[in-house]
Order: sequence, then C-alpha cells, then structure tokens
Amino acid sequence: MLSKVEQDYIDEFDLFDDPMDKYEHIISIGKELPPLDEKYKIDDLLVKGCQSKVWLYPYEENGKIFFKADSNTVITKGIIAMLVNVLSDLSPQEVIEHPLGFIEAIKLHEHLSSQRSNGLTSMIKQMKAFAELYNKN
Repeated sequence: MLSKVEQDYIDEFDLFDDPMDKYEHIISIGKELPPLDEKYKIDDLLVKGCQSKVWLYPYEENGKIFFKADSNTVITKGIIAMLVNVLSDLSPQEVIEHPLGFIEAIKLHEHLSSQRSNGLTSMIKQMKAFAELYNKN
C-alpha cells in the first residue's frame, strides 16, 4: 500500500508527459528541502556510491526515524528530498521494509542516467542501513 506522500508524488508526476517537465518537478521538490546544517556536511554522512555529493543525517525521536539531507546538485537534491519525505517519521522497521512503490510508479529509473540510478540505489541502501542501526526489533 502506498503512503499519502507516495500517492501525491504519483499524482504529480502523472501530470507531466515531457521528461524535461519531470526533471523540473524533481528540482522543485529539492528546492523545498530544508537546508542541512553545515555541521552535518561531513565525510561520515556522505552517501557512498553517488556521483554527486549527498549528505544524509538520520536521527530518532519517539521511536520514529527522521532524515535530513542535502546534495551539491539540483536533480540529486530532488531525489533525496523525495526519499526523505517518504521515509521520515516511520519506525525503523517500516523504513527497512518499505517497498518505495512510488519509484516504479513514476518510472524514476527510466528518466535517470545509469550513474544517477546507481546513486538512487545507494541512497536507499544507506537510509535502510541507518534504520537498521535504530531498529530495536
């Protein structure tokens, strides 16, 4: 079952036929991502396997995991913003098990270069790995 955030992304991307419009929408989503404090832009929080620099900071509150992130490129920032919006405020177990169905539904991989597609996979793996660290099951 898709979350409301995922369904909203699917509905939004369904409005666009032109791949360039989809890229522009990804960029606009990235612009909405709150800035990441410079103290978190450190090597330990860089996502490995991304061509662009992507910093991912996880934290836990009341049994839920949250993510803050940033990137040095606009497309990648939009991609990580979507992942942050979908996976934040879930239990660590929910993050680990989340199928991220919206990625397939909006055909995100089809619109990304192979390097960006690999980066997307790396971002997801890192978010799930952080969730594993917080998982108390």
